[in-house]
Amino acid sequence: MYKGALVVFDGEGVLIDGEFLPELAKRLGKGKEVEEITFQGIRGEIKWEDGFYKRIELLKGATYEMCTDVAKSLSPMKGAKELVEELHKLGIKTVMITGGFSIVADKIKEEIGIDFVVSNELIFENGKLIGAKLNVNSKKAEALREIMRKENLENRVVIAAIIDGANDLTLFDEARLRIAFNAQEVVKERADVVIDEKDLRKALPYIRETYSAYANMHLVKVMTAARK
Repeated sequence: MYKGALVVFDGEGVLIDGEFLPELAKRLGKGKEVEEITFQGIRGEIKWEDGFYKRIELLKGATYEMCTDVAKSLSPMKGAKELVEELHKLGIKTVMITGGFSIVADKIKEEIGIDFVVSNELIFENGKLIGAKLNVNSKKAEALREIMRKENLENRVVIAAIIDGANDLTLFDEARLRIAFNAQEVVKERADVVIDEKDLRKALPYIRETYSAYANMHLVKVMTAARK
């Protein structure tokens, strides 16, 4: 069967059951301020990058130990590991493009077996949070295309994108199948499939169907070319 396919996921709220910065903010007594900025960005009410730096500014001074403790407390989304395993059985590569941080993303990558991750970086000095490096902005498709180029995945078709926020929408532009997972309304309006249950296994039948259709189409093209 044709195996030149890829599925791309958002991180927090999709592969990761929770959000790092809001959880860190709660421990610093700044939960309400950070939560509001977070959801303004997810809803598309403010520029995501502006919200990113506003939240980091509020949380400067958090200790490295506190940040790692919060990261350890975040778990994979229900069904994430099972979905990734089934995709791998089909020969589909998996990519997480997250506006979250490597301190969480790398942990989740190992736990569920995601092939590739692109994430942002927290910056510490003398054990205290002083800033962040922005590797993934609201134009997530750029980060996806870059990792595909870097990892020699450019010949693979993006069979599906699974996202939840307005800052993820450029990933829909790259995918054959657009899945909104417990998503904001602006995302649902653009989606082919809407899943309002926190279980990623619900996405598998739709991905299988799209993958099968594409693989069959590819086979027909190959056979037609062989006859010429």
